[in-house]
Formats: sequence, C-alpha cells, structure tokens
Amino acid sequence: MAKHKIALIGGGQIGGNLALLAAQKELGDVVIFDIPKAEGMVKGKALDLMQLRPHDGHDVTITGTSDYSDISGSDVIIITAGIPRKPGMDREDLLGINLGIMKDVASNVKQYAPDAFVIVISNPLDAMVYAFHKVSGFAKNKVVGMAGALDSGRFRAFIAMETGYSVQDVTCMVLGGHGDTMVPITRLATVGGVPVTALISPERLKEIEDRTRVAGGEIVKLFGNGSAFYAPAQSAIEMAESYLRDKKRVIPCASLCEGEFGVDGYFIGVPSVIGSGGVEKVLEFTLTDDEQAELNNTLDAVKKTVGETGL
Repeated sequence: MAKHKIALIGGGQIGGNLALLAAQKELGDVVIFDIPKAEGMVKGKALDLMQLRPHDGHDVTITGTSDYSDISGSDVIIITAGIPRKPGMDREDLLGINLGIMKDVASNVKQYAPDAFVIVISNPLDAMVYAFHKVSGFAKNKVVGMAGALDSGRFRAFIAMETGYSVQDVTCMVLGGHGDTMVPITRLATVGGVPVTALISPERLKEIEDRTRVAGGEIVKLFGNGSAFYAPAQSAIEMAESYLRDKKRVIPCASLCEGEFGVDGYFIGVPSVIGSGGVEKVLEFTLTDDEQAELNNTLDAVKKTVGETGL
C-alpha cells in the first residue's frame, strides 16, 4: 500500500512540530515547504527528524524544500505560512501581510496538489481559510480551518486543571470565530458524563470561559515573541489523521456553513465530521437564545475580517 503524503506549508515552530507528530504517528511521508530564504532551515529540520527515526522506529521520509513542485500529489496539506503574532497584536493585525502569502499558497496548492485535503492554521484563521477557499476554488469539503479543535482542547485542559480529573474524560466544545468572541458551550461540557456545572461553580466556569477566549494571547504574552505551537500542531494532526484513516471524528473546526446555525457562506467553528470525504457533515443542534446571540456576535466579527480581504 502506497504511503500517504503530507505537505506542510511553512516550516516554523508549528511546521516543525507537525512534521514530528505526523512522523511519529506514521501518517505518511512528510514534505516541509518554506520560502527560498528559509530553505536551509527546513532542510535542517527534516534531516534532524530523519535522524530521530532510529530512536522512535517510524519508517517515513521527511524532506525540506523551497520548490512548490515537491508538494505534488499530496493527500493532506497543512498551511501555517504567515507571520506569527507579537505582544499587543491581535489576529486581525496580521491580515494584510498574511493575506498576500495565503493567495500565493492557494494558487500553488491548486496547481500542484489539486486533490489534497487542506487544513489552514494561519491567522487570522477565519479569514485565511476563506481566502484559501476563494482563491483555490477547492470544494468546501476539502478545506477546513483549525480553530475550534485548538480552542476546545484549551477549554478541556482548563476544566481538567480545575477539577484535577483526567483530561481524557473531559468533553466540551467551542464554536464560532477563532478570536476573543469564540463561544464555549459550557452547558454541554461534561467530565466522564457528569455535567461540568455540577462540579464547578458558575463564577469559576465564567473565569474558565474567559481564559479560553484569550488563551492564545496568554501564551503570546508569556513568550514575548511568537505564538503557541505544540497544541496547534497536535490539533491539526488530529484532523489530518481523521481524514487519512477515515475515523469520522467529530471535531469543532472552521467549516464552510451553508445555513447551519444560521450561518451562510462563511467558515466558522462548528462540530464537523472529518472522514475520507473531508468535512463530511456539520452536526447541528439547537442553541439557547444566549448561545445563538453569542454565535451571531462572533459571526459579525468573522464577517468584518473576511470583508477586509476583499475576496
């Protein structure tokens, strides 16, 4: 059976961790692409990872390149290209610079890997995944943004940290845009099936929700330069694995909505079934009036950013 091929567009901190995780899970051979001036860096990372394999036993090939033709025939493409946030910047501040990069990436992916399933991580996420979709012309089931997966993971982590119970038993979701208007659905959060509202006080839950909304910014502040990379990488790998292995995982991610939750024509974080057909379905459920109002608020923020792309 032929190995899958995974291309990573952007070889920075997230790109390097994506390569490591994809190799460790033996999801397929990995190509790390970056611009010519970073070619040595991605070739070095690839070589370092190749030399890690004897200690870990995974038989995949990892290469670095600055030639787009090397992504030809990729099954999955994960895009992290763009500049990261610096303290004081919000995700929207990145729009102008990263939009130009995304347009270039989209046209090259369209040329060299037209059948790939594409996961976008670059910020501002909701606008970047929209831009990729518009420029590439890819079908809506083959393009998705990694946001809700990460945001929900952060929410899960904070609930586990608060209760002291296993993170494996925490189930929760975050909907909406990947920004400070995201919508944690606390009403449906459980620990081992027990509603989280029975375990944590309303006041403390509100604090955890607020921390989840600004969790990325909290890390940016601590780093002083750059943004999160371990958790974003694992979130995207979870999505890629569900696609490559047809796992049908239900993962909150930025999928193109066409009427679901009252959203039409925008990529926004919703519970999405990812299998061999890509985003196979968006699972819809009834929101409370408050939740719907919050989702409408986050949609306004997404619409504003997407409007600024001019696409």
